[in-house]
Amino acid sequence: MDDDKLKIMLAILSGIVFSLIFILLAFVLPIHPPKVPPKTMDSELRKISQGYKNNKLNPPPEHK
Repeated sequence: MDDDKLKIMLAILSGIVFSLIFILLAFVLPIHPPKVPPKTMDSELRKISQGYKNNKLNPPPEHK
């Protein structure tokens, strides 16, 4: 076999292998990153308020 034909075959095979790898990665990797709700002052204040209400309903044992 000629060196030129061998080089062409190897180039075609390597192109097919790399394209298959990238196609498989496209199916495996997620398209969109998981959405995390942005922290706002309103959400933080709600967490603090809910924690305060929970502690007010269940006071520590020494205050009963």
